[in-house]
Amino acid sequence: MRKKDRKIFVLDTSVILYDHSAIECFEEHDVVIPIQVLEELDTFKKGNDTINYEAREFIRHLDQIAKQDVLTDWQPLNGATRGKFKVVAKHDLNGVDATKVFDDGKNDHQILNATLTIQRQNRDRKVVLVTKDIALRLKAKSLNIVAEDYLTGKVRDVRDQLLYSGRTVNDEFNEELIDTLFERGSVPAEELGMDRPKGNHFFILKHKKKSILAKFDPRTGNVDRVEKKSIFGIGPKNAEQALAMSALLDPEIKLVTLQGVAGTGKTLLALACALEQRREYRQIYVTRPVVPLSNKDIGYLPGDIQSKLDPYMQPLWDNLKLIKGQFEKHDSTPKRIDEMLENEKISIAPLAYIRGRSLSNIFFIVDEAQNLTPLEIKTVISRAGEGTKIVFTGDVHQIDTPFLDTESNGLSYLIDKAKGDPLFAHITLEKGERSPLANLANELL
Repeated sequence: MRKKDRKIFVLDTSVILYDHSAIECFEEHDVVIPIQVLEELDTFKKGNDTINYEAREFIRHLDQIAKQDVLTDWQPLNGATRGKFKVVAKHDLNGVDATKVFDDGKNDHQILNATLTIQRQNRDRKVVLVTKDIALRLKAKSLNIVAEDYLTGKVRDVRDQLLYSGRTVNDEFNEELIDTLFERGSVPAEELGMDRPKGNHFFILKHKKKSILAKFDPRTGNVDRVEKKSIFGIGPKNAEQALAMSALLDPEIKLVTLQGVAGTGKTLLALACALEQRREYRQIYVTRPVVPLSNKDIGYLPGDIQSKLDPYMQPLWDNLKLIKGQFEKHDSTPKRIDEMLENEKISIAPLAYIRGRSLSNIFFIVDEAQNLTPLEIKTVISRAGEGTKIVFTGDVHQIDTPFLDTESNGLSYLIDKAKGDPLFAHITLEKGERSPLANLANELL
């Protein structure tokens, strides 16, 4: 490729905190790192959150690939087909100065000036600022800088409501075949006139007033009838919840994702199904990521460690309390649940606390998984030992983590990549069951 056809990508800090290997993801094109990015990474390198890990890994990686003493000179990236990289420390401005335009010398504006410098020095090449910060992209475009999001790990179909739902609804299915499936319980897909889906896939089959819930089993090639069950006082309130419970209770399905708005019962169903299978697993581990505020960890909150964590973990305790509330006072089940908590058969803790833990023979529930990056999702799954089942729940349209969106969060990424695998099942829950008022908020606000 001719030099003028190679682009120059300027990376913002947000890209590296999302993916420390981003510098290697631009093929034959060249990459620029503004010195302010290194300065910001230095403030992120301490801590136990994923962004701290990403910062440390990038700094180490940059040190390894630097083959010259001076980083401000172009030098090759690893691999014969890769481009080059360098660090921009000084700005060569002749005209627009972002710090003056925005009347602020903060790092974002210095990164814009680094991009303007590269533009001025390479007028025959296309220069692109890559950032996951939407505000910075808008500022860049106001200065005639081409700015793009970092697309690696993005699921492009989410925006168009095409993210895999895990189920197919057929409103005009053959009535006799519905009866056959109901009577026999399991029928080969071909006998039902169905093409074999890839992996575990669910069906809602209807004919006028008749309907049946079913699941395709990739191990047998059969479509099996899904029965509605009530466990630990929790029963499905709609077809989607019944399908979700089928996936959660199937011992052959080791990885489950439940996606849906607040109030659809994702976490409650996962927790109830985990309790139902408590004898099959060494431990039930329920967790969620602690989303820090402005790179502050929970240390800035008052009180001891338990007091700091309680606000983050309270929704999980609320679900457990709801399950216990399904039983009469004379029933011993709530007491058994309390004993499981005391003996740590059930453990509720932040996701960061799994570091160093063995995840063998565990029913592992990760709530609010939309706030995880694809790397964090991979890290959790890769820790699974023999006999472990992992469930991720979340709403990809309700993200609290900076620089993640509906397309780039780890839950969307996992659903898109794992669909069709025989170990994986997914259900999107759409109907809220918390209360009519909660449904009003989800539908109208």
